Formats: sequence, structure tokens, C-alpha cells
Amino acid sequence: MEIRYLLIAIFMVFLIAPAMAGTLYISDGPTFTATVAGTNQFLPGTDVQLPVKIENRGLNQLKFVQTGYIERDDLPNTAKFVTVSLAPGETPMIIKSDSQVVGDLPGGKSAQVIYQVKIPKQAAAGKYVLPLTISYQYLAGAEQSAGDLIEYHYKTKSVTVTLPLTIEPKVFLDISPVINGGLNVGTEGYLDLTVTNRGGEDAHAAIIKISRNGNSPVTPTDSSVYIGDFPAGNSTVCRFKVSVSRDAEAQEYPVDVIAVYKNHEGDTVTSVPTTVGIPVHGKIGFDVVAADSNLSAGKKKVIEVTYRNSGDATAYGAQARVSVVDPFTSNDDSAYLGDIAPGKTAIARYEVGVSSGAIAKDYALDSEVRYRDSLDNSQISDTVKVPVTVIQPAAMDGIMGYLVVVVAGIIVIIAAGYYLVVIRRRQIK
Repeated sequence: MEIRYLLIAIFMVFLIAPAMAGTLYISDGPTFTATVAGTNQFLPGTDVQLPVKIENRGLNQLKFVQTGYIERDDLPNTAKFVTVSLAPGETPMIIKSDSQVVGDLPGGKSAQVIYQVKIPKQAAAGKYVLPLTISYQYLAGAEQSAGDLIEYHYKTKSVTVTLPLTIEPKVFLDISPVINGGLNVGTEGYLDLTVTNRGGEDAHAAIIKISRNGNSPVTPTDSSVYIGDFPAGNSTVCRFKVSVSRDAEAQEYPVDVIAVYKNHEGDTVTSVPTTVGIPVHGKIGFDVVAADSNLSAGKKKVIEVTYRNSGDATAYGAQARVSVVDPFTSNDDSAYLGDIAPGKTAIARYEVGVSSGAIAKDYALDSEVRYRDSLDNSQISDTVKVPVTVIQPAAMDGIMGYLVVVVAGIIVIIAAGYYLVVIRRRQIK
């Protein structure tokens, strides 16, 4: 408190006429300290609720009890309208909370406020201090100019105290996919990831694990790779086997990656999950791009069907099959196509017959291709349609058939007559 107010207060002890007993306090005002309630050690890559205990340790050094004083409403060591603001200062931390309102805080009392603090996973291990600014008003002096009149003098003040915090060393992962042909919708394949220890700690007996992220269509089938010692700053390539749902689309999908390891104290620790996008290419599919498939009712014919790989990966050992239904028949409904790269074609040949009573019109036969993916897993394509057109035989075809029968009959008769003549001649001789 300023000297002039102290002198006024002492002078009033002797001059004011006695009327009633009152108390006068002399103080330097509020004095604050702040501490973290609970542990002040945190790990990188975490969001924490930081409880801060604020204590007013301001004391009243002098106390005068004298008749004639009007009792003060506030003590000079009481902080009024207290607000508290936490700032990151020179630390890597991110403060997500605004200023906190505490209200009045008498001397010897404390209050607790909670801040939302994010510690980035890239934060280096070490000791840090966060600046905490406390703003308040206090009774700086009071002038009693008459027996029943007193004038208060308040001052506004801000003080900054520091909060010590420690960021513990920890492994966190930086992940990038290795482009090695990629994954395709509806298939199983290998996922190669470059994993880097970007943390401030050496990992021992480390295991890298991947897991499905939410409802992602990418699901691990081999999800763990043991890499042993994994010093800070080092990188390694880990291979995992994953499958991609047939319902997926050609785009990126997330997977989560963690490290399970022993830290410098020998404790088993799990790193904060790192999510990485995995590119997935379209499914292997086939189109029918050409078909020599005009059939005459009552006839059989070898038809040629050209298939194209419309997907993004090679189909290995592909075999095509056509499904025939009435009025069609076939004793040869499958064909070997071989390896078909994306965009390439192969021809299948089927022997197909059609009944004589078939209606002349366009038909479509179901066809599918069985193939093997890059991991030699057997896969079946979606069904495609093979167009087939049935036509009625031309009238000339009937006449020609009749002539063939007549000619054949004549040939048989001539042959029989010749045989008889020859036999008789031999008998006469």
C-alpha cells in the first residue's frame, strides 16, 4: 500500500471522534502463487485437462482496532473480480481454453481452474514453464472524512506467475506408404509402410502394429511386425498383409499405426496412433468388347467372345465361362484366357447350340471370369453379358438340306446296283 494511505490511516486514529469501534488493516495487497494440481508430467501427442490451483497468500501486516472507525467492507488482501489466463509462452503446447473467471479470492484462500491443453506429438521432451496471468482489483486505501462517510480506493493489477511442466520422452511415428503396385478393390495384397521414429526416445523390443480405422474397407490380416530396437530418428520398412472389401471404391482409405515398445525405464508403452491414408485402386473387372455370336435355330456353332480387363491390376490365369439356358445348349462352355494385363484383351471360344424352336431375337448369356490376384488368391469377376442373336434358317437352307438327302439316296442306290452287278458277274464266271 502507498505510504500516503498508511499515514492517513494512522492520523485518523487520533483525530476522528469516537462513535463506534472499527478495525483498520494495513497490507501489501494480494500475493499469488499457482501450481498444477496433480501430476505435471505429460506425454507428447495427448490432450490433457490441466487443473491449476491458485492461492492468494496476501497478508495483513498491521491491524488497528479503534473506536470511531467505520468497518471496511473489503480487506486490503482480498483480490476481487479475479480472472486467470494461461498462455503457451515459448512452449510447444496449445492452450484451447479462454480466460477463467474466479471471482473474489480472500487472503489465505485458494481456487482451482481447469484448462484444455494439447501437447503436440512433435513436442520435444524437457522441462517447460507456462505463463499464468492473474488480473484482479483490491482495496488500496480508504478515507474516512466524517464519522459516517468513507471513500474507497481500488486498484486494478495483473501479475504473471509460472507453471512448471515436464514433457516426458516418447516415441511417435511418421508413416508414409511405399508405392509397390498398390492394392485393389476386392483383393488381398501387401501394404509396405516406411515407419520413422520422430519422438525423443529410443524404442526397445519394438513392435509395429496396424489396425482398421473405423469402418474403413481396408482390414489387416497380418497386423504386427517385430523390429527390435528402434532409435529416435531411424526409419524402417514394414510389410503387412491386408484385404480390401469388394464394396470399396478407388480412393484413399485410412489405417491406424502404433508402436508397442519398452522405454528407458523398462516399461511397456504404446505410442499415440498415427493415421495414414492408403491408396486403393479399382477392382479387377471385365467387359465384353466383341462377340461373333449369330446362331441359326437348330444349329451349333463355335462363337468367339472378346474379353477386356477393365480393372487396374493384372488378372493371372484367367478362365472364362458362359452360362447357357434354354433354348441354348453347350458341351464346351469354358475357355482359358491366360494372364490379362489392365486394358488388354483375350478371346474365348465356346461351342453353343440352339434349339430348332427358338424364337429369332437377341439374347444375353451370363458370363464370368475366374482369375488369381497378385497373392495367388482365387477371385471371380462380376457377371457380364454375352450378346447372342438367334436367326431363322433361310429357305435355301431347307432346299439344300433336301437336295443333300436326295443326292445321298441316289448315291446309295447306285452303289447298291453296282455291287449287285459285280457279284452276279463273278457268279457267272
